[in-house]
Amino acid sequence: MNSLVTLLPFIVLIGAMILMTRSAKKKQQAAVDMRNQMQPGSGVRTIGGMYATVKEVNEDTVLLDAGPGVELLFAKNSIGAVLSDDEYNRIVHGIEHDLKADADTVPDDASSLTETDEPVDAAPSDEKSVDLGKKDADEEPAAAEARKGEEPKKTDGDAEAK
Repeated sequence: MNSLVTLLPFIVLIGAMILMTRSAKKKQQAAVDMRNQMQPGSGVRTIGGMYATVKEVNEDTVLLDAGPGVELLFAKNSIGAVLSDDEYNRIVHGIEHDLKADADTVPDDASSLTETDEPVDAAPSDEKSVDLGKKDADEEPAAAEARKGEEPKKTDGDAEAK
């Protein structure tokens, strides 16, 4: 029983390593399949973040068209993603493919969302004015007189320079 308890961490560690290598192999195989799907005319993103169109696919290399008169030769494994036509056009050319042509559109400003048929009064006449607790200087002359005799408080560094 004691030997089983001491071997258990090693068994768990070996199992975790096997699962991680299987996961890595699956990701690597998916990347190889993705790169094999490249055809001339496909939009791609390199691992460096450059967007281009595939012009020619060879065994280990890919010739990319990055713009008018700009052809670049890349290793096949430097292709990070093969993009769909819609996604490539959206990113590179700014062309949005309208998937929801029948959907409601969102207005540019919110004024159309708050409009009503009723006219809005600028100042309702039936409301009372609100007292905010402010008092005029004329109301308390005794308090103002008492404050005149006091000296202002000094603060550190603000009142006098040394």
